[in-house]
Amino acid sequence: MTFRRRTLLAAGAAALALPQIRTARAQTALRFSLDWALQGNHAMWSLADDRGVYRNLGLSVRMDRGFGSGDALVKVGSGAYDIGFADFAGAVKFNAENPQNRLVMIYPVFDRTAAALVTLKGRGIEKPQDVAGKNLGAPEGEGSRMLFPAFARVAGIDPASVRWTSMAANLRDTMLRTRQVDAVTGFLFTVHFNLVGLGVPEGDILGWPYAEHGLDIYGSGVFARAEWLERNQDTATRFVKASIEGLKLLLNDIPGGMASLKRREPLFDEALEARRFAMTRDRSMLTPNSRANGLGHVDMARVRTLIQVNAEALGVANPPRAEDFFTDRYLPPRSERMV
Repeated sequence: MTFRRRTLLAAGAAALALPQIRTARAQTALRFSLDWALQGNHAMWSLADDRGVYRNLGLSVRMDRGFGSGDALVKVGSGAYDIGFADFAGAVKFNAENPQNRLVMIYPVFDRTAAALVTLKGRGIEKPQDVAGKNLGAPEGEGSRMLFPAFARVAGIDPASVRWTSMAANLRDTMLRTRQVDAVTGFLFTVHFNLVGLGVPEGDILGWPYAEHGLDIYGSGVFARAEWLERNQDTATRFVKASIEGLKLLLNDIPGGMASLKRREPLFDEALEARRFAMTRDRSMLTPNSRANGLGHVDMARVRTLIQVNAEALGVANPPRAEDFFTDRYLPPRSERMV
């Protein structure tokens, strides 16, 4: 009798467990690469995970840090990851050189590029045009450095009038602080708060985002390989929807978003990253365009400008068509994208 009772109990427990097993198996697994180590804006995806958005949409997402936008582009282009988040400027060259692994932007998270020129007070630079004759610093091949000639043209700067010093990305801000360079290029929110972390008084930091000074192009966003998208249209649509829902959660609960990232990275600085996200939100995400047309709105005229300036900067003779580069096919309806 004891054995029989145990058998029945075990069978009952197994029967009760079956629905949970089936639910878990119904989740579509996705490999998602970020552009860098965890920063405040990445909380839109950690919150989507923590608060059940992925689960409700039938997704199981593994989110891994990246090592630069170029790294994320290669990972997705090679098929090592299904979806990525990165500054899409480098994809102009990638797509021209790898047409069989063409990448497509399916949700431009940053309506405006975060690329900027940054300096400190006391360097003789009070406006962008003052960099003529100065020594600028940035890693070799870094996106904002590659875009500088296009920015210089619209800002009235002779690109040949500046000297460049190359360094590893983790040394850029220190070299600016210690006067080894006069100014640097990089993402505004990255350089600004890295300098704050180095003890630079915030009032001493001067920054000029390219997008606010004549070069109004898209920045970082969610992208995937064209071939993968054709086979996974519904999955891509659900991931974009989850991303936008996650961003809305973050906009309404920044402390909760920072805590979500802290659970994933114990050294994460919640206070500093909350401020970094606020700058990212105000300068790159919630722009007049996205407020009027909804998050992720795709304007093909702006896409063509992005392709043109990057093709010129990178020496791409056969740039992709705008329609092969960006799409709004996977975005939710405008009413669900309004903030």
